[in-house]
Order: sequence, then structure tokens, then C-alpha cells
Amino acid sequence: MSDGRRYTLISSDAHAGASIQGYKPYLATEHHEAFDAWAATFHDAWDDLDAELALQDPYLRVGTSSFLSPVNWESDLRLEHMDSQGIAAEVIFPNTVPPFYPSGVVTASGPTAADDYAQRWSGIQAHNRWLKDFCDMAPGRRGGLAQVFLADVDDAIAEVRWAKEAGLAGVLIPSDHNDALLNLYERRYDPFWAVCADLGFPVHRHAIAVTPQETEDSGPFVNAIGVHETNLLFQRGIGHLILGGVLERFPDLRFVFTESALGLIAMQLTQLEIEVKMGHTKGTTGYPFFRKVAESSSLTPTGYFRRNCYLGASVLTGREVDLRHQLGVDRMMWGADYPHHEGSFPYTDLALRAIFSEVPEDEVRTMTSLTAGEVYDCFDLDHLQAIADEIGPTPDEVARPLAADEFPDFTMSSSIWDKKTTSGVS
Repeated sequence: MSDGRRYTLISSDAHAGASIQGYKPYLATEHHEAFDAWAATFHDAWDDLDAELALQDPYLRVGTSSFLSPVNWESDLRLEHMDSQGIAAEVIFPNTVPPFYPSGVVTASGPTAADDYAQRWSGIQAHNRWLKDFCDMAPGRRGGLAQVFLADVDDAIAEVRWAKEAGLAGVLIPSDHNDALLNLYERRYDPFWAVCADLGFPVHRHAIAVTPQETEDSGPFVNAIGVHETNLLFQRGIGHLILGGVLERFPDLRFVFTESALGLIAMQLTQLEIEVKMGHTKGTTGYPFFRKVAESSSLTPTGYFRRNCYLGASVLTGREVDLRHQLGVDRMMWGADYPHHEGSFPYTDLALRAIFSEVPEDEVRTMTSLTAGEVYDCFDLDHLQAIADEIGPTPDEVARPLAADEFPDFTMSSSIWDKKTTSGVS
């Protein structure tokens, strides 16, 4: 039964950042000279990927080159777009090029050398302080995620404490990349997990393109390989947290995996269940390898996932929504992936209908607002409901299935494209 209220849409996946020069006021003065030299020569080859599309719409770019869009930093314009889409609030991941980065943040690995770390650490601290101000421009509607590296755990812990005090929503750690893999199970990271758990500060990973930029040596297909391997590398984290005992040692840790294929995550959980079961069963091929894990685990892999993990389910498809009872309705948080053109903008109303028209209203509310309201302390659902009463979609609107003639002539929205494909619309 409907409770009569409009949906309070909280996007669990959005991206923003300053322009390159916009970061300079937030950068420590001792780095300004080096910053000027870096900024004068910076070029990211990824920005050539969708130049034609950018001529059609200056606000939409593919994720790897979306750092060029002004909606990353123009607050009023961004709010206009959010209101037009019925989105009351958004969780903000980085998107642009913090000082001294080799490329935009959705394609760069973590630092691999000490001198690289020192400069890039100053750069993401500048981003984090810019982000606080950007969130303060829209009180209650933006939940910013502070970036950290894990190369220096003490630095990361200090930044988490600052971010919590500053009112940010959580922390983002680097995703695995071909240039730099992180073994999350290593005990040297335990002090970091402990602080995040104690502060109730959710930890995030976001899918990124996992290869370096195209070079003459790599050949012309490295971009395709990077996108293909994104989910392959992204899944490592789930096994590390569960098999590596991180979630056993830190039962209060909250970990959010954002923008990954949910079907592959479901397969990972199934595989983990089989492996741990073999660890309990003498005579199986997996017993010698998984026995210690099985003996030291108080929960099943699915039990750990349901207790500690959440999914930022951006670029969500109807087929993935069908997995909600396996993964947990209260583990999935819808996201618009704004301003990436594989997200729902400017057709969020159609994207919502494509994925939720056959889903009960209470479950839609859970996935579009209630879980996010529990995970992120910065969001007040009563405050956001008042905004949603003005801009949000009604349950009846979302429950209306898409007709064949309603599909837009052109969109790269994953939600709409998948629905169009499965509906047989030409």
C-alpha cells in the first residue's frame, strides 16, 4: 500500500570536483610553484573519448573524461539539474583532477613512489577541503566522501578524523588498478579499519578504469581492456574483507562497493560460500586451503556481507534489481551516477521506471532513500522529504511501465539501454 509521499531520491553515486585551477586556493602554499608547473603541462588522453558527444551536451561526458564538465564545480547549476531529476540528495565521489594527479581520479591508480605520494597527498587534501565547502553550499543535500591513500596509514587515519569532524559522509580508499593493487586483508591496515568502525564512518570503493592511458607501446585497445577488467579487479575487495578476516575483526565496519555489476558480486558470494563450506568439510579439495578461514569465521560469507556491506547500485539494470532478495534489499542503494553519461541524467524519470516499475513501493523506498539515510549520518530524511515533496517522483509515476514509444532516441543510460534491449524495442 502506498503511504502517499513522493519518493525521496538519494543518489548513492555522484561525482564532483574543482577545476584544476580551482584547487590551488586549497593547496598548501609550499606546493604552489610545483602546482603551476604541473598544471601548465597537464593533459589527459582520456578526454578524447567522447569529444563528439561533448559537443552535443557540454554537461555530459563518459566517466573517464567527465572531469571537463562544469557541473563538477558549479553549485547552482548542479542543483538545478538535481531538482530537474527529482533527486533530493547525493553521495559525492571525486571526479576531476586533484593537484599532481597523472589523470582524472576515475582512471588513476594510487601513488607508487614516495615523492609521488607526497605531492598527491597534498593534492587530495586540497580536494577534501574543497569538497567540504562544496557540500556546505547545499546544506543537507550533499554527502561528500574524503579521499585517502593507504600508503601511510597514520596520514589516512588523521584525514578520516578531520573528515568526520568536518561533516563529510565517509571515506574513499583507492580501488585496485593494474599499476597498484591493495591487499585489504593485510594487518597493517587494521588501525585504519578500527578508526572507521569506531567513528561509524563508512569506507568506500568505486569502480575505475584499471589500465593506464593509451600509449604507442600499449596499442589502441588498452581502453577496452581497462573497462573489461574493471569488475574483475573490483571483486577482489569482497574476498579480501571476508576471507581475510577483516569483517570478523571489525564487526562494526561499514563498507560500500559502488558501481559494480551486481550479478558478478552475487557470483562472488556464491563462490565464497562454496569455498568456506569446503573449509568445514574434510576430504574436499578446498579443505586444506579454507580450513583456517572456516574455523575462525563466526558468520557465513553472506552473513558478513549482509551485516557489513552495502552496494552503491548505480547504472542499475532491471536484471540486477531481480537479485535484490539474494543480495539484500536493504544492502542496495540506487545511484544516478551523475554527471556520467552512462548514468540516468537527463532521463532519471525513465530510468527509475525501467528498473522499479514492478518493484513494491516499500522496497523502492528502501533502495532509493531509507538505507542511505541509515548509512550516512549527514542525511536527515525528514529534511529531505520536504524537498522531495516539491521535486520527487510519486510512487504511481515510478510504477508506470515504459511504453515502446517513450524510449529516447539517444541515451547512454545503462538502466534505459538494458530495459530497451530486454523489451525487444528496436
